[in-house]
Amino acid sequence: MTIEIDIWSDIACPWCYLGKRRLEEAVAASGEAVSIRYRSFQLDPSQPTGVNRPHSEALAEKFHTTVDKVLEMNARLEGLGAEAGIEYRFDRYMTANTRDAHRLLHLAHERGLGPALKDRFMQAQFTEGALMDDADTIVRLAAEAGLDEAEARAVLASDAYADAVEADIAQAAAYGASGVPFFVFDNAFAISGAQPVSTFELALQKAREARESAAV
Repeated sequence: MTIEIDIWSDIACPWCYLGKRRLEEAVAASGEAVSIRYRSFQLDPSQPTGVNRPHSEALAEKFHTTVDKVLEMNARLEGLGAEAGIEYRFDRYMTANTRDAHRLLHLAHERGLGPALKDRFMQAQFTEGALMDDADTIVRLAAEAGLDEAEARAVLASDAYADAVEADIAQAAAYGASGVPFFVFDNAFAISGAQPVSTFELALQKAREARESAAV
């Protein structure tokens, strides 16, 4: 039996990247068969497209703190990321509006490439310092993940999947999710945050047991 997992996250969210890797580790350890779908969420939908700033400066301004405090927080995340095989490079990380990237993720889901593109986008954002609201950049990344380049470019030239992005955001609100990452297992129960691997392992066990009980 395949466990269905819907994950609300934003490409701009470093904790989402960490949660993604921890879930993947739990799935590998458990041997469970899973089907993962990435859902859209924007931490800052008001971020102007094409206005890119260093992450540390933008976060310091948002939370009325200092850049040094943000760097301390990022150092902790770098350590946690390294444990999960993530190379966070916050010195390269630039803010960006992620709406168009989310639209391409919906296209990728329809083509069976959702997880591959999500991983490529996050690596580009957090390790390579890519500008994730630059059309040429995200089309290139989409092609590297296996999408047809012309089709990806056509999506960005239209309003395709804009309604799907809004529907995902509305569903997150209906679930009461005010932040991400947010994981929903078999439409039955949810986990919020980049929880430890052991927590995800327990969630997978709970989902499997629920399915087995329903099948009896």
